[in-house]
Amino acid sequence: MKTLLNLIWLVLAGFWLAAGYVLAGILLIIPIITIPFAIASFRIAAYALWPFGRTVVDKPTAGVGSALGNVIWVLLAGWWLALAHIVTAIPLFVSIIGIPLGWANLKMIPVSLLPLGKQIVRSDAVYPTYTHTQYVQP
Repeated sequence: MKTLLNLIWLVLAGFWLAAGYVLAGILLIIPIITIPFAIASFRIAAYALWPFGRTVVDKPTAGVGSALGNVIWVLLAGWWLALAHIVTAIPLFVSIIGIPLGWANLKMIPVSLLPLGKQIVRSDAVYPTYTHTQYVQP
């Protein structure tokens, strides 16, 4: 099911959102000091291409530098990228098949605004599934 949702996502919104993140990353590479922001943008571009089956979690080693960097990020690229998520979510919500994709799009807004101090991991690493062999009754 995740693969099917990812394929539909890729065609309807993922490619264009990832292109926006890549463009932001290229523009952020130009001034040398913003290379960490460009790396974050490229990381989120990969997530924007194939979001189902992955989730965003807080990085335990993030500190004050991430918080300060996020303020600069919002001013440089974050609000543009969050706006792109909102603009692409609206037509997805209009179509019946696009409603889950619209929700996924809105879930990506926090990471588009505050990417530093976050990490993208597989969903099953965060929310493991238990089989009958793993469950032991007390």
